[in-house]
Amino acid sequence: MKIKKILVSQPKPASEKSPYYDIAEKYGVKINFRPFIKVESLSAKEFRQQKISIPDYTAIIFTSRHAIDHFFHLCGELRITVPESMKYFCITESIALYIQKYVLYRKRKIFFGRTGKIEDMIPSITKHKGEMFLIPVSDVHNDDLRNMLEKLNVKHSEAIMYRTVSNDFTQDEEFDYDMLIFFSPAGVTSLKKNFPNFDQKDIKIGTFGSTTAQAVRDAGLRLDLEAPSVHAPSMTAALDMFIREHNKDIE
Repeated sequence: MKIKKILVSQPKPASEKSPYYDIAEKYGVKINFRPFIKVESLSAKEFRQQKISIPDYTAIIFTSRHAIDHFFHLCGELRITVPESMKYFCITESIALYIQKYVLYRKRKIFFGRTGKIEDMIPSITKHKGEMFLIPVSDVHNDDLRNMLEKLNVKHSEAIMYRTVSNDFTQDEEFDYDMLIFFSPAGVTSLKKNFPNFDQKDIKIGTFGSTTAQAVRDAGLRLDLEAPSVHAPSMTAALDMFIREHNKDIE
């Protein structure tokens, strides 16, 4: 079966210059963007149950834009004013720059890594070991950052501030795709939740990241495209190669 319609389980790209649009035009395929999951903030009542007092902390570690959004959202709900003395440690520069959505950037002490790896933040965190670090996290997260801080003997606490939930399909939504692209295990879980009788048949499934690929296998589904790879470091590069080879073989 020729691939003609693809569902990418991510929000629609902000830029019209996205490689996805190039792929759609190049191969004459239709690409729809529709997240299988969505992120929602914990309520102030739910957050209070963790017995974490945000004013007790002098530094925040942000690993995503979601963490920034939900941290400041909760501060607003709890009527907490974040002091100008608060220090921010971010995993990348782009995440650091996102903070200016909420505070005046040039008046804050902000540090960020260069590579996107948590180990890259060690030098700046070590220089400020005397701070009390707060880490806003999702209800589903790994322990890599916590383990690193424990090895450094840095005082810290993880605070669950947001959760990932299924972005349910409505009854009138069409689900007639030749290929599905997933970026997280939660997306695969949402597929099974929305369509408990899902029969893959000829539908191709592609994933980005090893944990998402494993989630597809664990769900008893066939994995047709796994990225990244040596030849395709991005999902769009992998998808371009896959469609070219697949559609060529059945012309």
